[in-house]
Amino acid sequence: MTEGQPNQRRYYLSDIPLEEARDRFFTALRNAGLLEAMPPEVVPVKAARGRVTSGPVWAATSSPHYDAAAMDGIAVRAADTTGATETSPVTLVVNGAERQAVWVDTGDPMPSGFNAVIMVEHLHTVGEDHVSIMAPVAPWQHVRPLGEDIVATELVLTENHRLTPADLGACAAAGLARLSVRRRPSVAIIPTGNELVPVGADLQPGDVVEFNSIMLSAQLEEWGAAATVVGPVRDSFVALRDAAAEALNSHDLVVINAGSSAGSEDYTALVVEELGELLVHGIAVRPGHPVVLGLARGKPLVGLPGYPVSAMLTSELLLQPLVKHWLGQAGDSQRPTVHAQITRKVMSSTGEDEFLRVKLGRVGEKMVATPVQRGAGVLMSLVRADGLVKIPRFSEGMDAGAEVAVELLRPPAEVENTIVAIGSHDLTLDLMSSFLRRVPGGASLSSSHIGSLGGLVALRRGEAHLAGSHLLDEATGQYNVSYIERYLPQVPVVLVNLVGRVQGLMVRPGNPSGIQSLSDLLRPEIAFVNRQRGSGTRVLLDYQLRELGVSPESVNGYQREEFSHLAVAAAVNGGAADVGLGILSAARALGLEFIPLANEQYDLVIPRAHYESDLLQPLLALLTSGEFRQAVDELGGYDVSRMGQVQAEIG
Repeated sequence: MTEGQPNQRRYYLSDIPLEEARDRFFTALRNAGLLEAMPPEVVPVKAARGRVTSGPVWAATSSPHYDAAAMDGIAVRAADTTGATETSPVTLVVNGAERQAVWVDTGDPMPSGFNAVIMVEHLHTVGEDHVSIMAPVAPWQHVRPLGEDIVATELVLTENHRLTPADLGACAAAGLARLSVRRRPSVAIIPTGNELVPVGADLQPGDVVEFNSIMLSAQLEEWGAAATVVGPVRDSFVALRDAAAEALNSHDLVVINAGSSAGSEDYTALVVEELGELLVHGIAVRPGHPVVLGLARGKPLVGLPGYPVSAMLTSELLLQPLVKHWLGQAGDSQRPTVHAQITRKVMSSTGEDEFLRVKLGRVGEKMVATPVQRGAGVLMSLVRADGLVKIPRFSEGMDAGAEVAVELLRPPAEVENTIVAIGSHDLTLDLMSSFLRRVPGGASLSSSHIGSLGGLVALRRGEAHLAGSHLLDEATGQYNVSYIERYLPQVPVVLVNLVGRVQGLMVRPGNPSGIQSLSDLLRPEIAFVNRQRGSGTRVLLDYQLRELGVSPESVNGYQREEFSHLAVAAAVNGGAADVGLGILSAARALGLEFIPLANEQYDLVIPRAHYESDLLQPLLALLTSGEFRQAVDELGGYDVSRMGQVQAEIG
């Protein structure tokens, strides 16, 4: 029997459709009276930003609460200015008992009996006590009358309105020092697992940094809830049950963040059933299967998957609607959507709704969506994605070029101002992306790594503005030109050098396997990690193996593919492989030793139409920047002497 488990019962995931799971959960909440809006509480107006009003907000005072001068000048009676012209000015007395005008500054109360203001720029002084005017004014000209902005007792804000900074100013102007708002729903997040360690811990093999609670709590706070992290709690039924029971006593919602898989003993489901009613155990969405939904002690008790992408997605699908109900904002508008063409074929399981993250950019007249790396544990897919595409159940995926609806995760203006780069991976592209963001209003760079050949194909399809390429023509020793002529025969192209760089073998510090050259890859005990088919690095490897008269099948690990130099370096650094082929900057980034094999040319392939466009000018200017060149040079293993130079104009 596993520690702390009350019996040998096993819970198996029983995936149900997302809409059915939502309906089952929210119906149970509604029947239990748990979807009512949160009760009100009163807070100072200066502390109310982002809160939601619990009722209509009425003005206590008018704004302005007196008739006020709207300009610097003189207050007058409009009737006294009748007949004034440039040729027959009217002179007004500004002092004494018979005064016809009073000097005022902007914001001053209007003197009794006066109903207009003449701007100081339109006055001519005549002695000390008189001014002349050359045009009449209408009653209440340049005067802010009492209540011009807000009238006491008028409606300032409606019920269930999320308060913005401007709203707070309006409420203060209306004489409201305190506001009645919805109490924020309190949510306890309980991360579980013996392997969890805090951020900043000295990591050992098997340790997992506990960062899910940071993301989930920030997500909930953004929606308007108050989140508290409890734990982490070790893998023990009793410990988890007790932590959940205690949290239920003082919170509106308890979220257990733990792994769960089909056929495994699931403490979360056991805890929910022990403390209340298990409603759902498994939802047919990808990523995010192992979701647990239940009610316990009159509160919702939810289990979210341990993988970060799954946790964030299922939280958004299930917890955000619940928080909105509690804040009286159910049914609020969703994020904006755009239509785009998917850049490559995507296969999907027929029995699940899949939520696919994509990078977006407008290339010519069409918006293109490039899938980012999939996987429930690929945290950077959350960072890099611009949008979310829902692939419905039973659709089996999408063909390349298919039109898809994309829910935007970034502002539309940012998406429109994105340079799309698809092709070979290089660390200088990551650095370039950061430098571009320094330019106010400048473009952003979306870089997808599918290899040099894949980049040329993307350009042919009109799916990218540029492609990074380092394809060696074995017959001529020239880089990229012959491939461009072959793959882009109808596309005028400008070939611009980015860097020269060093390719070589990356090995762990101390070179424990004693690898000295490419021939060492033939040793049966050596595990190699390769780049994907179509990448320039793979082309170089195949060329050098042919030069040695070696069959690729003789290399242990030749079939294992990674999609970037850093991924290859990480595999070597982590011990999953003894050696990989890559660039010096990637080896340095992960502290690996490096055995140089070849110098190569890494270019940017840019269709002329994009090369001459306004969108790409900030990027091209960057290639002549001394600061950028120095930053690239400091990465190591790069030759920046020809950066920005046109290598060829083709077509």
